[in-house]
Amino acid sequence: MSPRLLLADAESAADALTFAGRAQRFTDEPVRLQATGGVLVMTAAPLAPRGIGDATPTVLALRTLAADPELVCDLSVEASTLARAVDDPAAVQLPETALSPPWAGISPPRTGWTPRGGLEASVLAAKAQGGMAAVAETVPTDAGEDAVRTVRAAVWGAPDDELDGLPLGTAFAALSMGFISGAETARVLASGPWTRVSFARGHVLVRGPVAVGLTPVRRTGASPG
Repeated sequence: MSPRLLLADAESAADALTFAGRAQRFTDEPVRLQATGGVLVMTAAPLAPRGIGDATPTVLALRTLAADPELVCDLSVEASTLARAVDDPAAVQLPETALSPPWAGISPPRTGWTPRGGLEASVLAAKAQGGMAAVAETVPTDAGEDAVRTVRAAVWGAPDDELDGLPLGTAFAALSMGFISGAETARVLASGPWTRVSFARGHVLVRGPVAVGLTPVRRTGASPG
């Protein structure tokens, strides 16, 4: 039998495929699947650097789903290879081959998060839409992959005052992965070099020496971790 993920129910399996489908639309990076204790953690990388000199920030999108208590795994696969199992609506079919994206080796912590305030979903949505427009207007006609990545790194990597110093890519990840839905104040937490923006539908995690403060003292910037 081909490898598969056994989720808690058909709804959780459908949610997993929805997350993978959104990731496939906005990045060619793999999706990481981690399961233990009845919880599946799915992580995508809407933004991630490739190689030395790439200024693209590491911005991850994470969603947790209920899974079979006996499911234990940690692997990364192409989002397009995940599919509903034909014989079980609660199962997701996996490919035969796993991948090893560089960003998967720098996992954010699971504990030790300190609250740092909140950000309005409406502000994040507006910022994401503005950034998308800026990328579209700046990318030259018939631009190659390197030129496109340079523009995306410049736009999405820029710290934004209205996001309290977080890179604009934080808003891009939240909107593109479907975490923004209606009025909501997303919680902001920090742990070492990581900042987490938590929505009801998922989490955006940003790694790097960005200003993550939501108080006057911390807006002077954080030290690299």
